[in-house]
Amino acid sequence: MTVLIIGAGQAAMQTIQSLRQGGYAGGITLVGDEGFLPYQRPPLSKAYLSGKMERDRLFFKPQSFFDDNNVALHLDARAEEIDVTGGTVICNGLGALAFDTLVLATGSRPRPLPLPNRALSGIFDLRGMGDIDTIQPHFQAGKSLAIIGGGYIGLEAAAVAAQSGLSVNVFEAAPRLLARVAEPEISDFFHRLHSDNGVQFHLESQIAGFTGAQNGGITGIEMASGDIIAADLAIVGIGILPNIELAEAAGLAIDNGILVDECGRTSAENIYAAGDCTQHPNDLLGRRMRLESVPNAIEQGKAVASAILGNPAPYHQVPWFWSDQYDIKLQIAGVPDKIDNKVLRGDGNGHSFAWFYFTGDRLTGVTAVNRPAEFMAGRQLIEKSLRDGLAVSSDNLRDETIKPKQWLT
Repeated sequence: MTVLIIGAGQAAMQTIQSLRQGGYAGGITLVGDEGFLPYQRPPLSKAYLSGKMERDRLFFKPQSFFDDNNVALHLDARAEEIDVTGGTVICNGLGALAFDTLVLATGSRPRPLPLPNRALSGIFDLRGMGDIDTIQPHFQAGKSLAIIGGGYIGLEAAAVAAQSGLSVNVFEAAPRLLARVAEPEISDFFHRLHSDNGVQFHLESQIAGFTGAQNGGITGIEMASGDIIAADLAIVGIGILPNIELAEAAGLAIDNGILVDECGRTSAENIYAAGDCTQHPNDLLGRRMRLESVPNAIEQGKAVASAILGNPAPYHQVPWFWSDQYDIKLQIAGVPDKIDNKVLRGDGNGHSFAWFYFTGDRLTGVTAVNRPAEFMAGRQLIEKSLRDGLAVSSDNLRDETIKPKQWLT
């Protein structure tokens, strides 16, 4: 029996590890479209971009792990077509690879920005290791950097650039930063944080295109008003798209991601999917969702492996995320679709506080800035509130004489 995995990110790696830890003795083949061993992505826009993390530390495992665990690696290869009936995947340069079980861990890609002169040199996406390797030589003190997009990836890159001595301008089409993923108080905090570090923001910005020199390099950002803001380089970070095309062409059910059940099963027998590319059910939250996070990729990889091993362990957890910017560790748990009440613990104008969010009488979210204890306890409280109906006291959350661990007793 052979398990074929398409994709070489967190979900793929977790599936491999969980299969072997669970006693699976059959063959495993992994196909990745980059020329690197499977590696972590979160440090790319942080420690790796800043030069504080060496490349070797990015890799999940050395080559010896794959050799010792009988995992056949096909790197720098692209899957082009799935033959569901025949049980094969056509890959460029490899021909047809047979499978008994197929796992799609195809991840996501940067959302394109089709503006005039987008092809100028010096304009970068920020998604893979190769992107960072290309950007790093340009991160020189005194240069001007334009970042298109005020989401977490863009702000993480802005923090590294500002600390490296670059002049940074961030362009965001929405009225505030992080508009799609954070409440206004969190947007305001990060606006202040970056402004204090010299970053300039252009909110509700309308970009008409890029300007360039005769040598083909970027020279600036052209606004719809006709104004031009100088830039020696630019990073585009306006979101990502799930890589669903392979699954869609094979006839698998799709809806803003590959549709899967709580164990990663797709609409086709013996085909699973995990990670950024999937839309999955969450019984805690009572809805389906597509998540772009390391914890989601890990837990879905475990669930897929459990189903393949014949001992299905459904995945239903409180989603959580994090971001590192300057000396700030932001940790988030929960994704409330409606917020009826907010509770602040600590000083929201400082660098250490936590916001708690309620939907009705249920605690549904926590956003913690340099408050790991509040984040960890809050995450457990959310699950207890949603799963068991636990009543959570706003006064206890607010009262700093009560330690977070006491909330759980």
